Amino acid sequence: CANLTRRTPQVSETQHRNDFSYVGIDAILEQMRRKAMKQGFELNVMVVGQSGLGKSTLMNTLFKSKVSRKSVQPNPEERIPKTIEIKSISHDIEEKGVRMKLTVIDTPGFGDQINNENCWQPIMKFINDQYEAYLQEEIHINRKKRIPDSRVHCCIYFIPPTGHCLRPLDVEFMRRLSKVVNIVPVIAKADTLTLEERDDFKQTIREELRANGIDVYPQKEFDEDADDRMINDKIREMIPFAVVGSDQEYQVNGKRILGRKTKWGTIEVENIAHCEFAYLRDLLIRTHMQNIKDITGSIHYETYRVRRLNESNGHFSPHPSDHPAAQPKANGQHEEQPGGAAQPNGVAAQHEARSHEM
Repeated sequence: CANLTRRTPQVSETQHRNDFSYVGIDAILEQMRRKAMKQGFELNVMVVGQSGLGKSTLMNTLFKSKVSRKSVQPNPEERIPKTIEIKSISHDIEEKGVRMKLTVIDTPGFGDQINNENCWQPIMKFINDQYEAYLQEEIHINRKKRIPDSRVHCCIYFIPPTGHCLRPLDVEFMRRLSKVVNIVPVIAKADTLTLEERDDFKQTIREELRANGIDVYPQKEFDEDADDRMINDKIREMIPFAVVGSDQEYQVNGKRILGRKTKWGTIEVENIAHCEFAYLRDLLIRTHMQNIKDITGSIHYETYRVRRLNESNGHFSPHPSDHPAAQPKANGQHEEQPGGAAQPNGVAAQHEARSHEM
């Protein structure tokens, strides 16, 4: 048996050499794999939500590492700032020889104030600033062979587990930001809801998203074929994911699991019967990570790039914040803000103006 096992690859190679119909096109997959392994991967994830919803814990749970902002703070009793202060923390993670540079962008202070009017503007500005930095690198005559990618690929939006409906702040944030970044809404600390409350809350949220025209990831318009549509339809039926995060390990039935211990038992984070954390992890990492990055580059960034290069009748300005984009009217039309740049005619131009309002 051992001899047969050793000879099998040799027989296969001999067959390929003697088979004149074999070209070897399938070897391109191995070439791409080797190149990707050398370069590594980048993923930039933004987390948005009120304080106390478990954002840091969930990020640590997703990547099984201390990747959150609080995990690297020298002072664990850091006070939440009075205004939104964007903080980025980068980590190099390696698993089975695959290297990934993970950047977690935290937004402490969001939604924590008495008056939260326009509290999404610093986040919108940060996302557009990353697009602008990438664009500036692209338009250089002697540009880098590989441009550093700081663009936000995905925004995880944490919804408080009220069990009632979305707050006006939730609706307004997702309505505006879904046009410029991939948004994945999650119900934080879902173990505080009963199963019936969870299902009703999820259904209510989906109806409110549809009623307000909020298109969260995965967007229907970007399904490439029938297979993608079938897979993504199942995901869309589960959104928002009801998640529970924990970086604490416990012994359950002889196995070490991540969970939250209560008087009536242990909530297992990775058990789909307890919560939907596993589905969220699969979406972000195991099945849709590359698609999330592709949509960021080919849709959201491309929309920004076209608008910027068409601003002021072709007169390119390095300061996009000096030229606010068009704001939508209540009837769906657009009007320019004072001093705003004129947009070219057409559907694409209307979409980009709506997509990158400041």
